[in-house]
Amino acid sequence: MLSSRPEEGLSMHPAAKLQFARIVDEFARWRAIPEPERPPAPAWWWGPAFEMRDAAEPLPAAWSRRFRLPDGARFAEASVALRQTLAGQATPSWPYDFSRMIASTDSDVRDLPVQPSDDSAFPP
Repeated sequence: MLSSRPEEGLSMHPAAKLQFARIVDEFARWRAIPEPERPPAPAWWWGPAFEMRDAAEPLPAAWSRRFRLPDGARFAEASVALRQTLAGQATPSWPYDFSRMIASTDSDVRDLPVQPSDDSAFPP
């Protein structure tokens, strides 16, 4: 029997969950910055937020708390919370607007020096 709700019965793609897991921690750290000092929400949240807009699967309880949602909240509800933070932004944020405000686990990787793009730097 087909479900009356298209999102019911569909499992989420593991990559989408992984992207969302990264956002959960960033969102909590972003929200912890006092509002007058808070940079714009990271523009990269848009894609995962829209991917999860119809996801009916319940969030883990710890994630619900980070989004300030009740236990039993669904990914779709967290998606709404993310989209609300992004909705008022007229231009996308720059990649370092957010990461320079917090200790980011990704900052070490992003700050690596640029490497040569061709093989001429490496003798045969």
